[in-house]
Amino acid sequence: MIAPLAITMGEPAGIGGEITLKAWRDHRHDLPTFFIIDSAERLAHLATKLNWTIPICPIDTPAQAHDAFQDALPVLDHPVTAGQVGVLSKHTGKSVISSIERAVKLVQSGEASAVVTNPIHKNALHNDGFSFPGHTEFLANLAGISTPPIMMLACDDLRVVPLTIHISLQQAINQLSEELIVEKCLITARSLTERTGIKNPRLALAGLNPHAGENGDMGREEIDIITPAIKRLQALGIDAIGPLPPDTMFHKEARAAYDVAMCMYHDQGLIPIKTLAFDLGVNVTLGLPFIRTSPDHGTALDIAGSGIASENSLCAAIKMAGDMAKRQEDTSK
Repeated sequence: MIAPLAITMGEPAGIGGEITLKAWRDHRHDLPTFFIIDSAERLAHLATKLNWTIPICPIDTPAQAHDAFQDALPVLDHPVTAGQVGVLSKHTGKSVISSIERAVKLVQSGEASAVVTNPIHKNALHNDGFSFPGHTEFLANLAGISTPPIMMLACDDLRVVPLTIHISLQQAINQLSEELIVEKCLITARSLTERTGIKNPRLALAGLNPHAGENGDMGREEIDIITPAIKRLQALGIDAIGPLPPDTMFHKEARAAYDVAMCMYHDQGLIPIKTLAFDLGVNVTLGLPFIRTSPDHGTALDIAGSGIASENSLCAAIKMAGDMAKRQEDTSK
């Protein structure tokens, strides 16, 4: 049996609390054991406000989650000064940050098998010293790794890795290099083998320009950067193809030819996967020494506290983290 999964509180003004409550209430029989690092009082108040009968079980250690899970939502009590749902507060940032730090420590110690992060609101954390572009970079810092980890978005029909993420499009183009592509493709291929069991992952590299540059008529990045990177990857034994025209590589028949699409910038990868599976996409961080997944959506402040937010992406993130943890445990025996 794998250790329970640690779920972070996320932004208290957002939907993290209510989708975690719904995930336990409606899906606990189909999910691995998890606990949330949050205020038990806050969650109980939120359930009451939404008129949901959901028992809350404060726990002292993650191991206690196994016994409690089928009867109540296990909560590793974590102090937070709760503000108004849907309205950001300057008083909750430290609790949000320390919830993530606590989850990482628990997975590093083996008390938790994976970290599943609820969405944060980065601007709300900046006053409390959060200087990172997002979760991914913060987790890398906590893990003490120098090589930046990789964000992969996954659903049943598609996996995408944006090679550049939270920067402007102009910066992404300037940052693109043969070295960057090779490095991130190697990490992706290795992680897919270790975490999902795909023995020889097929990587499809998108072009940067329309029609993948049209032999240089619409840009030379494909000729000067992407194709040389593909040749290097192939020489290293990686099953890499491309550069493929971005406008034709995401339809159903094209997706059958690869295991992951390596995209040159953020929206090139996120638009197709969010179109295919807006409520079911999972954010997976590759290159960390522990498993981390997250729902592929934000804090949804506009609907927080209404009870209508979908828990499906969080459930998919919990299930994927559990599957990865089980595989990791099995291969380590």
